[in-house]
Amino acid sequence: MWQDAKLLNAIANALFGLVLLVLLASGVWWVIQRPIFSLHTVRVEGDQKRELRHVNALTIRDQALPKIKGNFFTTNLDQVRLAFESVPWVRRASVQRVWPDKLLVSLEEHEVLGTWGEDGRLISTAGDVFTANLAEAEEDTELVGFIGPEGSEKEVIAQYRQFKDWFASINLEPEEVAYSSRYAWTVVLNNGLRVELGKVQDQGGLKRRVDQLIKVYPQLVTRLQDRIISVDMRYPNGLALQSGSGGFGLGNKPVAK
Repeated sequence: MWQDAKLLNAIANALFGLVLLVLLASGVWWVIQRPIFSLHTVRVEGDQKRELRHVNALTIRDQALPKIKGNFFTTNLDQVRLAFESVPWVRRASVQRVWPDKLLVSLEEHEVLGTWGEDGRLISTAGDVFTANLAEAEEDTELVGFIGPEGSEKEVIAQYRQFKDWFASINLEPEEVAYSSRYAWTVVLNNGLRVELGKVQDQGGLKRRVDQLIKVYPQLVTRLQDRIISVDMRYPNGLALQSGSGGFGLGNKPVAK
């Protein structure tokens, strides 16, 4: 091997290239560690859809900034994104570098719609469940109460919007929507009326029960005024009422529930 000049030259060139590569990498590492590239500014702003209302500088300083490690080159943007998405009210965060020592963080806040379950969690208009200050949420809007099995959040929100459209014809809207583990629906309207809609096989069946109530609702109001407490629509040919003066049925004799 020592007499093979071409082989020796190839080995020498390879070693020289390796040494040069190591020196170059060391130089780059030395440069990117210079104080000029330390992160001096983290700018936080709302996205193009909405301005930030609930995320404040104190919360960010306490919960997100301590999790940012490294400098302009070495910080992990995914980790920074997750740090900001762990802040209450933040739905989504995007992060980008701004030369030479800044990060620009764009935040999208949850748009609260109501409460979910009985443990104080909130749910957004997009059907995302999150934890935040309930008092702050109540400053935004009148919260609708939602109950349903875990994983049914988006289905419940979508059905709420249907209920809202359907009951608008009698100038009422849902203030509570419950979806049981047995797939039965219950709605409490903003006049206090509780409507038991039960379990149906398809969306059309649910709509028919609501339409049946809407059709007779003016008669019920005329006869009972504000004494109606609840309406049970789970009967194929009628309904059952509970009022302040007692309960009775309309239509054919109710069958077993």
